[in-house]
Amino acid sequence: MNTPTILWDLGTAYDLFASLTVLHRPDRFGLRASWAAGVRSRLPSPHRQVLEDANELFVVPFAWLYQLPAPKDASAVLNALAQLPAAERLPALAWMPELGTETAQTLQGVYKRRTWGEADLDALRATFHHRTHPVRPATLVNILEWWSRPEEFGERYLAAMQSYQAVFFNEEERRIRPVLEAAQVEAQRQAEQVGFTQLVELLSQGVQIASLSEATQVVLVPSYWTTPLVIYGHANPDCILMLYGGRPADMPLVPGEMVPDAMLRALKTLSDPTRLRILRYLADQPQTSSQLSRRLRLRTPTLTHHMNALRLAGLVYLQLDEQGERRYSVRAEAIEGTFIALKRFLEAKAK
Repeated sequence: MNTPTILWDLGTAYDLFASLTVLHRPDRFGLRASWAAGVRSRLPSPHRQVLEDANELFVVPFAWLYQLPAPKDASAVLNALAQLPAAERLPALAWMPELGTETAQTLQGVYKRRTWGEADLDALRATFHHRTHPVRPATLVNILEWWSRPEEFGERYLAAMQSYQAVFFNEEERRIRPVLEAAQVEAQRQAEQVGFTQLVELLSQGVQIASLSEATQVVLVPSYWTTPLVIYGHANPDCILMLYGGRPADMPLVPGEMVPDAMLRALKTLSDPTRLRILRYLADQPQTSSQLSRRLRLRTPTLTHHMNALRLAGLVYLQLDEQGERRYSVRAEAIEGTFIALKRFLEAKAK
């Protein structure tokens, strides 16, 4: 098995984009939806809408962020965007190998023509239906609309990002910067003690990703907002960049919260009888999603919902092979750690 070269990167710029992803998809990250809506409501309505649309166009622009000069912070992002012509901002942020050749060609054609038709919609529909999370037809239309009007998108997007920085992320950036710096120091210490595969498993809280080992280089970047999940994509064709959870388990995502996020997620997850049955089965041996579906007699979407909850709570190991097959096993130490954390929390409250 290939052992890629490990590179490191650091910057709040990654969390600038990651935070917008989490705020628009709070259920996927275990964030309280009402709090996320409250943050979004601080923005003027036009800015709020364009950022919501942008979340469907791209998530974290790994390649673009990786080439930004240090310090990679929100100001660097806004300055770099301002230096680009408005029409070039969308392609600069959205082009990535993960798009696939057919999707890239469709979007490039719309971008050049500044218009789109049914053939373009059919092409996107054909390529997007393979995604884990289904894409609504209205979303595909919105994607094509913005690619046909890149100048307007570029102008509105920059204004929206400047607004988001002013009303929320400027203060958030100061809060999370020292945490990210400490997380990178700890990850580099771990890298000196374990091999690549185990390091990724530690940083991702139980994920083994076959495609990472096939890369020539892997860039590891701590993220406050995506904890405990990982997001990864290509920094360039031979280099994969992975955002890993850099927020400590006892530190809440929402400022001022008293109950640790990780403990609360785990306890909520363990309160569901179906998830307890899943853990019981996984304690016997690792199983794939299809094996669990048959054994539990659950439809695939229902099982996916439960497995996402278990993964978000850090209670299972997830192995992704080259074909994208998911294989799960139980993280017994995480279950034990949940009740240790609960005991400590209760004892602290009693003092």
